[in-house]
Formats: sequence, structure tokens, C-alpha cells
Amino acid sequence: MAYFNKFIITLLFLTLLVGCKNDASKQKNTNSTGQKTDLKYATGFSITQYDNYKVLEINSPWPKSDRSYRYGIPSNSAIIDWKYENFDGVVDMSINKIIVTSTTHIPALELLNVEQTLIGFPGTDYVSSEKTRQRINNNQVRELGANGDINTEILLELKPDAVIGYGVSSSNKTLETIKNSGIPVIYNGDWVETSALAKAEWIKFFGALYNKEKEADSIFNQIENDYLNAKALAKKVTNQPTVLSGAMHKDVWYLPSGTSPEAQILKDANVNYLWSDTTEKGSLALSFESVFEKAQDADLWLSPSYYPSFEALEKASQHYSKFEAFKNKNIYTFANTAGETGGVLYYELGTARPDLVLKDIIKICHPELLKDYKPFFFKPLK
Repeated sequence: MAYFNKFIITLLFLTLLVGCKNDASKQKNTNSTGQKTDLKYATGFSITQYDNYKVLEINSPWPKSDRSYRYGIPSNSAIIDWKYENFDGVVDMSINKIIVTSTTHIPALELLNVEQTLIGFPGTDYVSSEKTRQRINNNQVRELGANGDINTEILLELKPDAVIGYGVSSSNKTLETIKNSGIPVIYNGDWVETSALAKAEWIKFFGALYNKEKEADSIFNQIENDYLNAKALAKKVTNQPTVLSGAMHKDVWYLPSGTSPEAQILKDANVNYLWSDTTEKGSLALSFESVFEKAQDADLWLSPSYYPSFEALEKASQHYSKFEAFKNKNIYTFANTAGETGGVLYYELGTARPDLVLKDIIKICHPELLKDYKPFFFKPLK
């Protein structure tokens, strides 16, 4: 009996010792020093590469977020006990089926040549891209209803490898339902970034998910290079036309603050945006009187909301016709550049291609530059 007891004690000791070694090995495996991806402008996410997995962390999923989200992306050969990392989700390296929830996510899929993995989208009529529209028309991308009320029954039936979501707070019952079903929900906060190039750099977010970091880096570098070259060209011009932007909604005129990405693009186009010195976050909400006093003689008027024509603009408010830009027919809009179902292309592609937005503004404000360039988003108001 004594021999038997010693045998049991020895066996328990060896089992405990092996278990401790295994746990230590796993802990070491998951907590080893990783290599962070170099991001030039974006601050809302980070990518850290380890030997057999990487960590995608979303630092700013929405404004004033009080927490970050961490996602583990193991390589196919990784053997890791993921409970040691407290991830908000684990994503398979080889994504074959994905659902995104904003049109701004679609260009990244197309630029990385993985658009065939998109299987569902809430509000497909808003999609303008011809390539993705064709897949929608061929029933290869399912309609998931309104973004605020996604049809979770259809979504769960599709069994995506991941859902790319966005929100204004952590209380999103729909996304929580999806997450609780075992499908990783990954927050994309590109819209929170404060510069145009920072937003565009979120293509590296998708590059990490699809194991296409090199391709994403190359694509972004080209966009950045084209943007900076256009900016340098505009800097040489001495004439700065005065610019008005926005329009009224229920007697309140909304236009970009001087700290917004839109105002930064106007600055890089070397124009005199009349509200460039404002520091408020987000949009400015002003009275008609204050806007008219400052901008009645503005040379150009950009982005007059969704109004497609001078007639529609004047019908909405006769006050608009008092501006010199209206009288001189110097108003330009992106609202008329739309897909076959009415989705505005600027809202889909503009975030990913700030180089095109900048070139459009330069072409409009400094027509002597970029002589062979044809504006991509902005067209004269009809």
C-alpha cells in the first residue's frame, strides 16, 4: 500500500510538472515580443506580428471610445491556446466569406482583389462599384436589410468567417448577437481618423485580415505618393480662390470644420476655405445669415449637399441664389456621380482614394494645373 501511495504521489507530481511546463510554453508562445507594422498616418488600429500569429487591435472604434478591441489571427500551422490572450475574436487567416457593413469597406476588398469573398451587405442599393454591383445582381451578395437593423437570421445562415462592423458606441445589440453566435465581429474605425491619408491607410487593416500586408502597403504607398505629388503641384500656385461648402438642413447650414479631413484636403489644394481657421470637431452648424455674410462673394461653392441642379437648389431655398457662386454657375457636386441604383460613389470610394478627391479639387480650383486630368467625383452642378 505504501508503495502504491508513493507511486500515486510521484505520478501526480509528474503530471503537475508537465502541465506547468505546457502552460509556461503556451504563455511564452503568446506573449513573445512581436513586430508592429509601421503606420504612417492612421492611429485607430495597430498590427503586431508574432512567429505564428498576429494581433489586430482597434484603438478607436468610435469617438471617445473607452476601450480597445483585440483580435487574434493565427497562421494555419499555429497551435495556441487562445484563452491566454483574452481576444475579442479569433479570425482564420484564410477568409473565404466576409460581410462588411459600410460602403467604405468595399473599395479595400476590390483593391486587394478579394471582392469575391463578400457574401452579404446591409443596403445593397447604396453600393456603386460596377464590379460589386455585378456580383449583387448575380445574387452572389445577399441583401441584409438596413444597417441599423441587420437581418441576423440571413446573416447567420450565410456563416461568414468574419463580420466587419462599425458603431457609435459599444451598445449594438445586433453585433452582439452575431458575436455571441461564434462569428468574429471586427470593428472598423476608419471614419474616426482625422486626416484623409489616415483613413486611406485602413486598407492595411484588411491586408492583415487577408494576409495581404505587402499588397496593402504597396497600394497605400501609391495613393500616398499621388496625393503628395498633387499637393506639391498645387503649392506652386499663388492664386487662392475663396471656397464655400455645404448647405442648409432645416435652416441650419452644415459645413466642414477647419480641423476636418475635408478641410485638410482643401488646404492641400491651396485654396482659401473660408472656415479653415475653425477648430471644432466634426461639422459646423451655422445660421444662413452668418454663412452669407462671410461667403456671399466666394469664388466657388463645393458639395451643396445632395442637390443635383441649380433648379433644385433654388427650389429648396431662394436664399441660395443670392451667392455669387450661384450667379456665376461656379458650384460643383459629387452627388451626381452615382451607381446604377443611386449610391453616391464619393461616399464609397472617396475614403480609400483621397488622391482622386484632391486632384478633383485642384482641377476645379486651379484649372491650369493637371491639364489632362478629368475630375472623378466632382462635376459642375446641372
